[in-house]
Amino acid sequence: MKKQILLFSVIVLILGCKPKYADFEDYPSFSTEWTEMKYSPQGTDFMLWAPTADAVKVNIYNEGIGGEMLKSVDMEKVDNGQWIAKVDEDLSGKFYTFNVCIGKKWLGDTPGVMAKAVGVNGKRAAILDMNSTDPEGWENDKRPVLKSFNDIILYEMHHRDFSIDSLSGIENKGKFLALTEEGTKNIYGQTTGLDHLKELGITHVHILPSYDYASVDETKLDIPQYNWGYDPQNYNVPDGSYSTNPYKPEVRIREFKQMVQSLHKAGIRVIMDVVYNHTFNTEHSNFELTVPGYFYRFNDDGTFANGSGCGNETASEREMVRRYIVESVKHWVKEYHVDGFRFDLMGIHDIETMKAVRTELDKIDPTLFIYGEGWAAAVPQYPEEKLAMKSNTYKMSGVAAFCDEFRDSLRGAWGNDHEGAFVIGKEGYEAGIMFGITGALPHPQLKNRIKDYPKAWAAQPSQMISYVSCHDDHCIGDRLRITDPEADAKQRMRLLKLAETAVLTSQGVPFIFTGDELMRDKKGVKNSYNSPDSINVIDWRLKKEHEDSYNYIKEMIALRKAHPAFRLGTAEKVYQHLEFINPKAKGVVAFRIKGKPEGEEWENIIVILNATAESVKVEVTEGLYKVVCYDGEISPEKGLKDVKGTILTAAPQSATIAYRQ
Repeated sequence: MKKQILLFSVIVLILGCKPKYADFEDYPSFSTEWTEMKYSPQGTDFMLWAPTADAVKVNIYNEGIGGEMLKSVDMEKVDNGQWIAKVDEDLSGKFYTFNVCIGKKWLGDTPGVMAKAVGVNGKRAAILDMNSTDPEGWENDKRPVLKSFNDIILYEMHHRDFSIDSLSGIENKGKFLALTEEGTKNIYGQTTGLDHLKELGITHVHILPSYDYASVDETKLDIPQYNWGYDPQNYNVPDGSYSTNPYKPEVRIREFKQMVQSLHKAGIRVIMDVVYNHTFNTEHSNFELTVPGYFYRFNDDGTFANGSGCGNETASEREMVRRYIVESVKHWVKEYHVDGFRFDLMGIHDIETMKAVRTELDKIDPTLFIYGEGWAAAVPQYPEEKLAMKSNTYKMSGVAAFCDEFRDSLRGAWGNDHEGAFVIGKEGYEAGIMFGITGALPHPQLKNRIKDYPKAWAAQPSQMISYVSCHDDHCIGDRLRITDPEADAKQRMRLLKLAETAVLTSQGVPFIFTGDELMRDKKGVKNSYNSPDSINVIDWRLKKEHEDSYNYIKEMIALRKAHPAFRLGTAEKVYQHLEFINPKAKGVVAFRIKGKPEGEEWENIIVILNATAESVKVEVTEGLYKVVCYDGEISPEKGLKDVKGTILTAAPQSATIAYRQ
């Protein structure tokens, strides 16, 4: 109660008026369609949820930026905190803003919180018929078939980084349309762009934030500007900087749809990175200009909470904030055919909100995938036991989280850039590797028996994202340079292959950072969110230079897709079939997948991850084994050699995979 009194005292000071409600729980809500603009040639209906407002105007403009106001229309207050207005004329192609008055203070122009089309830089919402933005054949667009979340192989990419290289052969560099181009090649005649993704064999592209974000000025795209987009402005409309014309609202919408359509035709689903945990602005955000205080959490002293590390954190536990997040993801699924979401700093959101997202998306398509970062940048102002933190993942069926225990055990801790781990041969990280191999499950062979075995947090293996690097940290190429500076390029290649083999043989959902298959580096820059192209670009010449690593990872992906033993699907099946073998050597992890589970063709598959500088002999059950991966080479179809007996030898700094014939 003390916190609420302080908070409303702050609102009184800012707005100069007495709050209308004693508590956020008292704010009225509504359950009808949350649409702020509904267009027809006969007239346009406007609606804004602003329960604390004393007056609201909707202002109409000819242009998305600049120019004189055409008219200002007073809105009428109706039930449940809603304000409505109707303009009985054809407003197609016009733009609008809302302006909310509380007491005697007008808060300023905002496109609203639910704008679905905007002008350049997103300051004004646009009036258009969304059906007019559909590309040809959009009604026939279908998601590629997905039988199980365990079949997913994720590939994270940023539009500009992926396609801006002058030697990529891609025409629409840095644009949504880059992923619609076929037949693009580098200077060596090797595939790039969309064809590269198809050839690699991934199932899902995870695109970094593609909604309208604030840090790139869309009026100055002739000047290079760099940002990954974790600074939300308008959550429900594509960003104009990735379109060919940010001034025309329909262009960014249509081109995003064309991108999704093209990826679907290529057999690839689309994951969208969403950042509902904070906004770019606080006092001047669309949320604050509409319903001051409601969308954010506060500290005990009445200041904005900052669990995001970006100046604020949203209050997902409040009824209309939760509903906003749910309605937003549903919009991206229904309007843009997006296939799933990666939640940035998911640990800021409450568990009930993530469960609500899962429930509503299940009604549309239960194969839509949801995962996120199971942590926050700082301590959120909400009880930890109620937050979607990694430790609570088991409470959220159908929601996955990144496994930093596996990542850190493979390549070194996030908080210590110079500390290497398993892949460079350091001992003491075997428990974390085994944890990742199981899918973050409380494997009965390991829990309470293996020293340093992490506390399990997943209920099913598909709730764990298996990875070694991602966008906002060192890529694995840089990490290996830093932690093993004496290693030459050939040795680093071996270590990369070892790390990615662990990721792709894990029972969790594998995740590949764009360019890792090409041994890319970012010149040692860790958080390169606003670094220039020289740091972040995918240099497509690397495909020739590191053809070996590319082919290896491509074959590992094919191996995983062909063999269900590596994606058993349930905790029970993992416990039944996945058995760890004592390699009797430190720096080595070995396991067996017993029998032929789930229609598997191979029997008793053995995987040995040897990070040491020496060959290691591992005892197995007697038989004739076909070795398909050895000493940095892989041949799943023909195999590399046969070994008879009870010993498999694993070459140094590499993975060995074999099965009993």
